[in-house]
Amino acid sequence: MTKTPPLRVMLVDDHEIVRDGIRAMLDAEDDIVVTSEAGTVREAIDEAHRTKPDVVVMDVRLSDGSGIEATREIRAMHPATKVLMLTSFADDEALFASIMAGASGYVLKQVKSGDLLRAIRSVGAGDSLLDPSVTTAVLDRLRKGKHLMKDEKLARLSPQEERILTQIADGKTNREIGESLKLAEKTVKNYVSSILSKLEVARRAEAAAYLARHTTTPGTVPE
Repeated sequence: MTKTPPLRVMLVDDHEIVRDGIRAMLDAEDDIVVTSEAGTVREAIDEAHRTKPDVVVMDVRLSDGSGIEATREIRAMHPATKVLMLTSFADDEALFASIMAGASGYVLKQVKSGDLLRAIRSVGAGDSLLDPSVTTAVLDRLRKGKHLMKDEKLARLSPQEERILTQIADGKTNREIGESLKLAEKTVKNYVSSILSKLEVARRAEAAAYLARHTTTPGTVPE
């Protein structure tokens, strides 16, 4: 009888201690092998390309950007690689964006070891860990968001990024946007970088102009 090859897993988290903990747990399993680790978006994409794991356990928030962006890149390059998102807290927006990026599942870091192992094996077997009610909510949002799909680049933005882009178009600074949306200025800066990247522009003014060109009323996302 042919022995099934072990499930090849890559760990992505910007905290080494978290990676060490998960690795120690996985190393104790006969049917799982950790192929590599990464702590940033760039490393995650490079390592996934190099090692081609079966499953990536991906932290949603990384030091240089979003694990969601890394997921989108990895899934585009290697559709056979499954991604299990790992996060510190439940966040509907991150969940929605994760699913849109091609993630197969989403678990909290507080998850018990046995449940995380089951989640990794389940995703590795090709199953989805998304609750049916969550999937329904995502589909509803997609239907409501069809107006955004008319423009491919605007469709890449999360709802929070849409709100921030609208305020950029109103000429607000990062600090003013942060105060308005109750976000740290550094968080807003990260969002702005993501928006510029998704719209493929270099400056805030270009992003504002892009929004104006693709909306009926300047400064608003189309309804």
